[in-house]
Amino acid sequence: MSQPLLFTPLRLRELTLKNRVVVAPMHQYSAAKGAPTDWHLMNAGRYAAGGAGLVILESTKVERRGCGTVGDLGLWDDAFVPQLARIVDLVHQCGAAAGIQLGHSGRKARIQRPWEGGRPLARADAEKEGVDDWGAWELVAPSALAADEASPVPRELTREEVRGAAEAWGKAAARAHAAGFDVVEIHGAHGFLIHEFLSPLANQRSDEYGGSEAKRMRFALEVCERVRANWPPGKPLFLRLSAEDDAGWGVEQSVALAKLVKPMGVDVIDCSSGGILGKPPAGAAKPAYSYQVPYAEKIRKEGKIMTMAVGLIVHAEQAEGILQEGRADLIALAREMLYNPNWTLDAAQKLGCDPGFLLAPPPYRYWLARRAATVPEVQPSTYGAR
Repeated sequence: MSQPLLFTPLRLRELTLKNRVVVAPMHQYSAAKGAPTDWHLMNAGRYAAGGAGLVILESTKVERRGCGTVGDLGLWDDAFVPQLARIVDLVHQCGAAAGIQLGHSGRKARIQRPWEGGRPLARADAEKEGVDDWGAWELVAPSALAADEASPVPRELTREEVRGAAEAWGKAAARAHAAGFDVVEIHGAHGFLIHEFLSPLANQRSDEYGGSEAKRMRFALEVCERVRANWPPGKPLFLRLSAEDDAGWGVEQSVALAKLVKPMGVDVIDCSSGGILGKPPAGAAKPAYSYQVPYAEKIRKEGKIMTMAVGLIVHAEQAEGILQEGRADLIALAREMLYNPNWTLDAAQKLGCDPGFLLAPPPYRYWLARRAATVPEVQPSTYGAR
């Protein structure tokens, strides 16, 4: 049997991923005043030990006011670097590459954690959780337009502040390098600040950052420019987009943006959807297996850039098929990884390409390989009942 594409190494600039499986960034809302906790160490480590080629840490905010909740991670200060470096070291020890997503919540900042309701956060409740800089946690956006009827109206950023936000991304990228990360992903999706600038619904500015599509793209381009200037040329750069938001920004616009950012040094477009309207795009495919893969396929083909597919990719054969059909270059999993952190090890066994469990760190590898050799009739639990 030939080597599955899912488990074929991929070179991105000077980084070689051992396989095409990526753990997508997933908010944990478990930071302490922007700093990672033991939860983040455990969370990233288990995916790396499970065999993934790249583990991307959740959206980490480039400014204090960019935090969505009291539990968001931050990288607006050098003080966060040593704690993040500890996570990077563990991921590397387990044999995976380490990535970090850099973001800013914009008008979707200052809310409750989703399991607490996700509503706008009251100052008193924030202070009960230790927030002592409420004034610095300001709601800002391209325009003074609320995210929804229940949300407060943000303050419109000045031109100088817009440029300052792009610079904050650059400084955060430099700190990510100092922490040892191998990949940076710019979060330009899901209704957060960059996506707000791209959206004609959220961005109604009349200056150089609003109006035409070209002007609405300006901030995203400036962020890419500042990040690439502060991120080593040998390290790859990803950009996550809501390829379709059903609110004026769609896949054609995403292709156009991809064509612009590729020569600026973006290597991979991470293809997601939605976020501006606070619900899945009505014009997009109904959530089902691989429902966002068509975005990755179109942007890859027409934008002439590598893409990462994400969105209800659950099974090994499904992931392999996406790659074999040339629809994407990388496969990202999110909630399925929460369900099974060892998804990569499991997929390799099902595709018959890792009989010695070489994807696993030695403390796992030894015992799994020994069981397979001595009791070959045992079927793992993920294969279904005997």
